[in-house]
Amino acid sequence: MDILSNIGLGLATALAPVNLTYCLLGVVLGTVVGMLPGLGALAAISMLLPITFHVEPTTALIMLAGIWYGTAYGGSIASILLNLPGSTSSAVACLDGYPMAQQGRAGVALLMTTVASFIGASMGIVLLMLFAPLIAQIGLGFGSTEYFALMLLGLVAATSVSDGSALKGLAMVTFGIAAGLVGMDVYTGADRYTFNVPEMADGVSLVGLAMGLFGVAEIIASVRQTTIAEIDRESWSLRKMIPTRDDWRRSWLPILRGSSIGSFIGTLPGTGPAIASFLAYAVEKRVAKDPSRFGKGAIEGVVSPEASNNAADQTAFIPTLSLGIPGSATMALILAALLLHGITPGPQLMTQEPELFWGLVMSFWVGNILLVILNAPMVGVWIRILLIPYRFLYPSILVFICIGVYTVSYNVFEVWLVIIFGVVGYLLRILNFPIAPVLLGFVLGPLMEEHFRRAMLISRGDLMTFVERPISGTVLLITALLLVSTAASALLRHRRQRLVPAPE
Repeated sequence: MDILSNIGLGLATALAPVNLTYCLLGVVLGTVVGMLPGLGALAAISMLLPITFHVEPTTALIMLAGIWYGTAYGGSIASILLNLPGSTSSAVACLDGYPMAQQGRAGVALLMTTVASFIGASMGIVLLMLFAPLIAQIGLGFGSTEYFALMLLGLVAATSVSDGSALKGLAMVTFGIAAGLVGMDVYTGADRYTFNVPEMADGVSLVGLAMGLFGVAEIIASVRQTTIAEIDRESWSLRKMIPTRDDWRRSWLPILRGSSIGSFIGTLPGTGPAIASFLAYAVEKRVAKDPSRFGKGAIEGVVSPEASNNAADQTAFIPTLSLGIPGSATMALILAALLLHGITPGPQLMTQEPELFWGLVMSFWVGNILLVILNAPMVGVWIRILLIPYRFLYPSILVFICIGVYTVSYNVFEVWLVIIFGVVGYLLRILNFPIAPVLLGFVLGPLMEEHFRRAMLISRGDLMTFVERPISGTVLLITALLLVSTAASALLRHRRQRLVPAPE
């Protein structure tokens, strides 16, 4: 009966006119941004973060979440029609979605991705409703040592399983932690790393860092990489969007498998929808009776990854809201938005802020229904947006970024901060350094420092307290094993590369 009352509270909150309006705004913006090459959920949320300072925390979170899972829907449109993935998680849709479009079946692919996305998201929401309260109840027994250990594991896992060099990932986490420690010490009040700049006493602005690294840098990197392909307008007509009986027969099991994979992967730190969608595609190709169909327009290769990444989008909120441990850079940004509003995610969030938690969960149902309504009949509208030349889009986005960051504190220094971090972000891209771990380190670094120092105060400076407590000791052991395995795999990979003979 308790869960029914919570669902009723959540529905009343989600269906409030202001929350419903911002939910619609979030999913529409997410769909549009998801289609644009180079601008994923992280860049979109970074650019729109200033808007959240002018609304209630629940409304702000509902809008940011709408952008987050709306990009998953929008990303598949450009992937299928133009072979241009709007985000990393949508890249898999190119493999079979674009061949379907070339065969004149783009409408079928788009409709089936909408259905698969809704089913995957629904399964993820159900798991969020069932397991987040359970995890939060377990988390009530956590102290500072356990939180420190979990955050350390999250940072190491995020850098270890990400693409590219794990060492570069760890370096970027360290850079993010250093940026997060700039400003006034919480315990002593002393200035740290401010270089006698008065504006730095309050620390590096999250909005400036995020907009620079993920907004400006993404735009600079994508300006010279965008091309517009020809679109067969007949292939997305309403008549050609109706799937055949064979399409449905081939799709329902892959959708269920993809939803299950995404629901599980989304709860793990450092994974997220991109890994979930690639894994789902690999599983479908492995279990298929005829794997040679994949890459040539197999409907299974479209629906399973789409169901998987949408399920992962929903379950990613489980560790973020119930434990305060973000599993990805985007979740870290949403966590930071809550902290800026004075709300601390964790085990007590559901009891102290039930309206926020259940309102957000029920808004997922509303948002995904809105996305189905938007994506099925309005494909033609989204396609016309894709036809706008990018040279007209990016100056408008840059102006919006500058106006948005200035309105946060009405300080020109914030605009300079965005420019500086934009240049830094672009240089990091050229040098192949992963940027996402910077944000994870920036958000979790100060929290880790706070829990570490609190644990040291309670234990009177005894470092063994982290090992003696069972949960923190176990988590630290897992972290150490993960570091060792990452180093060993990197060493083996380097050794194999040296053994491969150079081409003559």
